[in-house]
Amino acid sequence: MNEHTVKSYEEELALLDKKIAQMGGLAEQLLGQSLGALEKRDPKLAEEVVQSDKSIDNLEREIEEQVISMVARRQPMADDLRHIMGALRITTDLERIGDLAKNIAKRALAIADESHPKPLMSGIRHMVELALNQLKEVLDAYAERDADKALAVWRNDAQIDAMYNSLFRELLTYMMEDPRNIGISTHLLFGAKNIERVGDHTTNIAETVHFLVRGFNIADDRPKDDQTSSTLISST
Repeated sequence: MNEHTVKSYEEELALLDKKIAQMGGLAEQLLGQSLGALEKRDPKLAEEVVQSDKSIDNLEREIEEQVISMVARRQPMADDLRHIMGALRITTDLERIGDLAKNIAKRALAIADESHPKPLMSGIRHMVELALNQLKEVLDAYAERDADKALAVWRNDAQIDAMYNSLFRELLTYMMEDPRNIGISTHLLFGAKNIERVGDHTTNIAETVHFLVRGFNIADDRPKDDQTSSTLISST
């Protein structure tokens, strides 16, 4: 390839990374706002999150179209192919994180008129804060092509699972203490599960970054510690 072609190709790859960063920033923003809507019982903010998710969807389509075009025109190989296909995989996970933030906002809309138990909201806030930190770290790992940082994110997903297990048990206890708590607890439970799923998608991105940089998959089993299925069985 001549110098002009190489420069053009590098610009396309840089644009791809820029769109990934923009999409990741939006996902972080929506996740933080969805927590704010839930904590403050703010239906207006919740509705803004629901509507803003369309921006993430639009970026996903743009990236998909660019990837298809680049593969057709450039016929990338080796590192370039990993770069392009890795970006596509990360886009899918970021789109799902946007959807999960939107789902949390919908829960906030459903219980906007209800009072929230402070200990339970504290648990959800800690889960979101950890999920946001994990998402920021993995996006930095992608931008810096830092496989070690991605691996650290991958290993830390168990912390979100542990928080979810604890909150799950608290919510079950809260529901059993008073049937009137079942409605709000159910919405909070689904909200907490959405946050746990954000952690899963962040872990997916970490695996993609590791493969992008090192050229091979993480050999260890994924660190999962979601025990809620067995907790539910043992509680009945």
